[in-house]
Amino acid sequence: MIRLILVGIFLVVFLILSLPVQLILWLLWKAGIKDSTEIISLRIVQFAFHVVIFLCGTKVTVIGEENIPNDKAVLFVGNHNSYFDVVLTYARMKRRTGFIAKKELLRIPSFRIWMKFLHCLFLDRNDMRAGMQMILDAIALIKSGVSMFIFPEGTRNESENETDMLEFKAGALKIADKSGCPIVPVAMTGTADIFERHIPYIKSAKVTIQYGEPIDPTSLEKEDRKHLASYVQGIILEMLKEQATTK
Repeated sequence: MIRLILVGIFLVVFLILSLPVQLILWLLWKAGIKDSTEIISLRIVQFAFHVVIFLCGTKVTVIGEENIPNDKAVLFVGNHNSYFDVVLTYARMKRRTGFIAKKELLRIPSFRIWMKFLHCLFLDRNDMRAGMQMILDAIALIKSGVSMFIFPEGTRNESENETDMLEFKAGALKIADKSGCPIVPVAMTGTADIFERHIPYIKSAKVTIQYGEPIDPTSLEKEDRKHLASYVQGIILEMLKEQATTK
């Protein structure tokens, strides 16, 4: 329970102390200094996430990080087992990256401001038109040089078997198909061991994050491109199976 209390206290203190920082960043944003504002926001949030990871006692093993292109925006596509998936992956982003998150997170005012600075987009699962607009917004961000990170399962997969995944939603992969950006598959194991496996406790856990080789949708066979979501999910599944054999 002590880890949960420490994380909770840190997040409350961070969100309160960051309010004046957000005001300064907003003023810089309004003054047209957007690139610097975004990078500063990225580093501040990453610092907070690194502290959370430390307080949770999480040991992270990273495989294939060299597969992430440094010179272009990409679409990260990952499996989703835990609330900590975003914390763990975003802490490692080297360039501006937005996440697609559920709209309920907009209810947390200070958190909402940080997410908007970081180009996060919010999904309303009950509004198809808003969902289509979100995809268009994500395509525009990628074309402007901002990477995006999506979890095409749409919600956390609560299966005990980490090689199980919910079906990937095809619409999410249109972001890469329409923008022409590479897809970087991301396979994560052990993330649910931090919290979800024993709610309400946070426990020390070993997590593996594996980045696959970039996928160029335009170079795929016609059938694979037509079923892009299934194709990418298959690659992530193979990485999850590979991790399972090495544990």
